[in-house]
Amino acid sequence: MRLYIAEKPSLGRAIADVLPKPHEKGDGYIRVATGDVVSWCVGHLLEQVEPEAYDPAFKRWQWTTLPIVPERWEVKPRSSSRKQLTVLKQWVKQADELVHAGDPDREGQLLVDEVIDYLAVPKLKREQMLRCLISDLNPPAVRRALETLRSNREFIPLSTSALARSRADWLYGINMTRAYTLLARGSGSQALLSVGRVQTPVLGLVVRRDAEISAFVSKPYYQVVAHLRTETGSPVLAEWQPSAACLPWQDEEGRVLSRSLAENVASRITGQPGIVRSYHSARVKQSAPLPYSLSSLQIDAAKQLALTPKQTLSCCQSLYERHKLITYPRSDSRHLPSEHFNRAGQVREAIASTAPALARAVAEADGRIRSKAWNDSKVDAHHAIIPTEKRGNEASLGADEAKLYGLIARQYLLQFYPPFEYNDSKVLLRIAGGLFQAKARRILKAGWKALLGVEEDDEEEAGTLPALKEGEELLCERGELLEKMTQPPKPFTDATLLAAMTGIARYVQDPEIRKTLRETDGLGTEATRAGIIDLLFKRRFLVRQGKSIKATPTGRALVQALPATATTPDMTALWEQSLGQIAERHGSYQQFMGPLTEQLNGLIEGARQDSGASFSALPKAAPGDSKQRFARRKRTASTAARPRTSTGKSARAGKSPGKSTGKGTTRGKAA
Repeated sequence: MRLYIAEKPSLGRAIADVLPKPHEKGDGYIRVATGDVVSWCVGHLLEQVEPEAYDPAFKRWQWTTLPIVPERWEVKPRSSSRKQLTVLKQWVKQADELVHAGDPDREGQLLVDEVIDYLAVPKLKREQMLRCLISDLNPPAVRRALETLRSNREFIPLSTSALARSRADWLYGINMTRAYTLLARGSGSQALLSVGRVQTPVLGLVVRRDAEISAFVSKPYYQVVAHLRTETGSPVLAEWQPSAACLPWQDEEGRVLSRSLAENVASRITGQPGIVRSYHSARVKQSAPLPYSLSSLQIDAAKQLALTPKQTLSCCQSLYERHKLITYPRSDSRHLPSEHFNRAGQVREAIASTAPALARAVAEADGRIRSKAWNDSKVDAHHAIIPTEKRGNEASLGADEAKLYGLIARQYLLQFYPPFEYNDSKVLLRIAGGLFQAKARRILKAGWKALLGVEEDDEEEAGTLPALKEGEELLCERGELLEKMTQPPKPFTDATLLAAMTGIARYVQDPEIRKTLRETDGLGTEATRAGIIDLLFKRRFLVRQGKSIKATPTGRALVQALPATATTPDMTALWEQSLGQIAERHGSYQQFMGPLTEQLNGLIEGARQDSGASFSALPKAAPGDSKQRFARRKRTASTAARPRTSTGKSARAGKSPGKSTGKGTTRGKAA
């Protein structure tokens, strides 16, 4: 008998639907006509044990017990999941062959693997287990997935990476939360100060941005524009490029702060010849952006649809599970398997049916165009988020669901449009000894940008430059002095904070660390970023002011109290890179956990030596706090059955940060 173990009931039913009928539906399983059985988890069935399970002394929050580092890690069945675990135990024992059908990501891999390990499945049966990767819940896609089963052993590194992340989050969240909550108590504050491997550096980004804005003093700076004319009468506008001799009068961004210097340049060039030093003109082709990963989708949804990351993920989950109109949403890939190209026509037809507003875009798409999106070498467990072949009914979708489907569909259609083409020209001129530059960009073919309604790329550079030759002489009719004011950095929004988490290398302080990070190395995972941001609001560390995201006094106090290593992304970004290397078979569990534990010891010792002065200004009782807030809440069956989310109870009252709804369990929500 073959046993299929799905991640959740909806996936289990999708598998059973394509297997031979009639079906016998039991409690927590479906037996098909061949005798094979489909069963499922309900998110994580297991969770990290509480600290006191390792030692009763750990139940009390006290400095003497820190850091808490288990010698042997233990998990236990979730109270709400014991029944389903028993069902799985029964069928796993009877099965001749096991098929792992967790979601196609690291956490989905761990979710089933941890059950197999917990049930002590014999080594031979475990090694022969197969892996089914389902990214689309529609029957044709499920059938294709069942026809292309792979060995589960290929995906063990994904599981190892998720396990390392889970334990790292537990260690860091439990210990740092206890340490800084105890430190705050010493200053009279009763606030629960949650500290996490990911959440705290994200909080640090916001706190530092707020400080920059608060301390910002606007100051004037100056630009000089040369108004030139060719012999044929064509106008050219060129901007002054200050030389190295002007550095004493420039700020760190190269802006000239001296008015007298700029005035001198403007007056000196008036009526003078401008000699062309170089002229460059080229036709540039820009390919369409790739289909969406979850983070890139959340960023665009925030910008264009005003959806929070959490709202976007929720809509995606509904479009995937309920409506079956998109592929697996918790993806960090922006590429597609080559074989998907053969079904692109059916996907486009489905888009035209489901989103009538895109019918014209579908009609004008060129199915012969094959973008860089289709690349097998960049696809493993999961691929980019795209529409499925199912033809839906727009009327059956909620307003946000319809908008989000349209966004995903449009991004997919871009792959079948020609490149955006423009002419890019640049000229350097020497006027009265100074260097001036003029740029222009002129659209030649809108290509894929026509689908976005883009008419002009950059208003400041729009237009053309006359064809010029090196050595050609132009007349500078006048020099114009422009006075501008420096602007403070903008507060973070949902979109910009997500973008910062995704491209975290830009915010890493250490240049050596920045060099080692790849574009894909961000804070958190695609599936957890929305939850991390939401968690910071729930902890009352962040607050919304319109679209802006600001830190609260408690959030600022925590960041001020913590060492820089805990509030900047450098350390966490390196951890994320190490976890990625484990998943890619370039690193090991031991190589990651060993240094992390040593680092944690140092952080706890630093907290022990701190005076806690940063917390002295906080209220003695945090607003809205009460003993009831820290009471452990019972999970209901409905809660347990929810789709995986990234929110949870990280480090609440010393409990495991892995305790959360759905799949997000052992990963630790103190992340």
